[in-house]
Amino acid sequence: MSNIYGKILDDQKVNKKSLAVLIDPDNLDFSLLEHKVKLAVKAGVDYFFLGGSLIADDCLDKALDIIKKNSEIPTVIFPGTVQQINKKADSILLLSLISGRNPETLIGKHVGAAPILKASGLEIISTGYMLVDSGRATTASYISNTLPIPHNKPQIAACTAMAGEMLGLKLMFLDGGSGALNSVSDKMVSVTRNAVDCPIIVGGGIKTAAKAKALYDAGADIVVVGNAFEENADLILEIASAKK
Repeated sequence: MSNIYGKILDDQKVNKKSLAVLIDPDNLDFSLLEHKVKLAVKAGVDYFFLGGSLIADDCLDKALDIIKKNSEIPTVIFPGTVQQINKKADSILLLSLISGRNPETLIGKHVGAAPILKASGLEIISTGYMLVDSGRATTASYISNTLPIPHNKPQIAACTAMAGEMLGLKLMFLDGGSGALNSVSDKMVSVTRNAVDCPIIVGGGIKTAAKAKALYDAGADIVVVGNAFEENADLILEIASAKK
C-alpha cells in the first residue's frame, strides 16, 4: 500500500508545497492525454487527481492505464460517486461533504462503499470536502444537492474545517468546483489555515501562477488545477513555478 498521506504530512512539516492536476476522464480527449502526462512530468507535478461527477468506469480505467504507462506520478482518485473505485490507482480521497447538510454525501454513500474500499487495497484518506461559492452553479453542488459556503464568509469555512478535523478527517479540501468563475479567496484559506493543523487542499478556478502562489502563501499545502489544464496543458509549466 502507498503512503501518500505520509508524504503530504512530511511535506507540510517542511513547508514544501505540492501541485495536483485534476483529470476528469469524461471531459478528456484521450488522444492528447499522453502528451499532457508528459507535460505534467516535465513541470514537476506531484499528484494526479482523477474523478468527476458523472464519469464511466471504463474512462477511469483507460485514463489510469495511460498515466501509469507514461509517468510515476502518484494517482489519487477524487471520486464523484461511490462507483469510482479502481485498484490501479495509488490512493483515494474518501470525501465527506462537510459544507453541506445532505446525509448521503456526509456518510450515507460511504456505508455502501466501505466494504469495496476495504477490499480494494487502496490507501484511503478521509477528507473533509467543502464546496465554496465560485460565482456560478457547479456540477458538484447540483449532483450533491447542497449549497456551497458563501465566498465572502471565511469564518464559516474555518469552523467547518475545525469541526471536520475534530471528527478525525485527515485533509481539508476547499473547492470552487469545476469551471469556477472565482477561485477560493486567499483570506478564506488563511483563516482556515489558522483554524486547523491538518493539510489543506485548494482547487477550482486557478488559472495563473500568481493565484497559485497567493494560495500557497495563504496556507494551502496542495493546489489543484483542472479546467485550466484541460484547456491549455502548457499552462501547467507556468503554474508549477509557483511552488518554488
